[in-house]
Amino acid sequence: MPAPIRYVQDSANFPEAADVVVIGAGIAGAAATWELAKQGLKVVLIEKGLVGAEQSSRNWGWCRQQNRDERELPLIIYALQRWGELNAETGEELGFRRSGLVYATRIEADIAAWEKWGQMAKSYGVRSDILTAEQAKAMTPGSTTAWRGGVSSPTDGHAEPRLAAPGLVMGAQKHGALVFQQCAVRGLDIAAGRVSGVWTERGLIKTSRVICAAGAWTSMFCRRHGIDLPLGNVIGTAFRTQPIEQAIAMPLYTPGFACRPQLDGSYTVSVSGRGRLEPGAQGLRYARQFYPTFKSRRKNLTLNLGITPFFRGPEAMGRWEFDRMSPFERMRILDPAADAHIVEEGLAAMRREYPALANLRLAQSWGGMIDSTPDAIPVISTVAKLPGLVLSAGYSAHGFGIGPGAGRLAADLATDATPIVDPRPYRYSRLVDGSGLETPGMM
Repeated sequence: MPAPIRYVQDSANFPEAADVVVIGAGIAGAAATWELAKQGLKVVLIEKGLVGAEQSSRNWGWCRQQNRDERELPLIIYALQRWGELNAETGEELGFRRSGLVYATRIEADIAAWEKWGQMAKSYGVRSDILTAEQAKAMTPGSTTAWRGGVSSPTDGHAEPRLAAPGLVMGAQKHGALVFQQCAVRGLDIAAGRVSGVWTERGLIKTSRVICAAGAWTSMFCRRHGIDLPLGNVIGTAFRTQPIEQAIAMPLYTPGFACRPQLDGSYTVSVSGRGRLEPGAQGLRYARQFYPTFKSRRKNLTLNLGITPFFRGPEAMGRWEFDRMSPFERMRILDPAADAHIVEEGLAAMRREYPALANLRLAQSWGGMIDSTPDAIPVISTVAKLPGLVLSAGYSAHGFGIGPGAGRLAADLATDATPIVDPRPYRYSRLVDGSGLETPGMM
């Protein structure tokens, strides 16, 4: 079942040309569209389904620096600054609150890892406070576990996934951006070896600059143009509870569940690290690159084998013509089923941990397909073999919070502006030539 989203009205007149075309209206594409429109550029955002309807509305909603890979810290630091500014700038409610986050655990190794991470993060000016057992208990009033300790990140926060991407797009429309949903981009028009336009199901838009932020579909789109982009797709599960008198005041991570309180008294909940693999041809193609990560995390993954992903969806192979229906039109909104056992496990863990939540009830659950790279660091990069194309994908289950920074960096690269942060950690080339391809760090 799709997660709830705010509906965005399409623009009126389909254009013949644009300064920049953005493919995909998740948080990364929406943020890039906002940054470009704010600069006064003629930007067109094309979405095969609805704004924010795939993974960008199906995530936890956390906007965190805590426990990120060091390579992402400069970008999330900038993104958090932007989160704090965007409500006022766009005139839209994105749901961002600098609430702080708390992690509590019974596992000594967790505390050691958080302490080591905090020492590294200090050099970036990031605050991360290790909690004693007593402090962890004080920050989780009403919990039943005798925690070994925890960590608090008081400058982190959360936003509302159902509002964030739509709000950014609506803000961009006020600055002249054009937005078209239920309109797939079938491919790129190429002249003299560089981008010259995009072919959509409604016709050609001439442009010399394209940002492809198509989430789990990005590898398939790139493959049509001979660009090899190793992405692996993992299906995560999250759910929303019915409103209840809240016992948890801020986003909380425990080994049994992670949750975010909402303004109406409900919670968004998931179980950290759990997921499902349903590989198709793409999964098999990139299995070697992803095997080390799979091996280290396989105890938390279930594997479902079937033939459907080989023929339908982002894992399928095959080619298509630009004047005929593409795979993107056959599946407008990627809506994988939730794992019922993860939902029940998360509900049971919350009720067990907080007796005040004994009557907690499920309102809605959903699955989301998470596009991941072998090193769990996104690709935000130009592509040397096809000038004019910028990729923004592979956010590896932690892209929502980083979205405003990712959008700004992609906009900088598309317009040849000075990048807001060093783009080298996110370069595309590392995935195909192995340069600097490191094992995933903190997630």
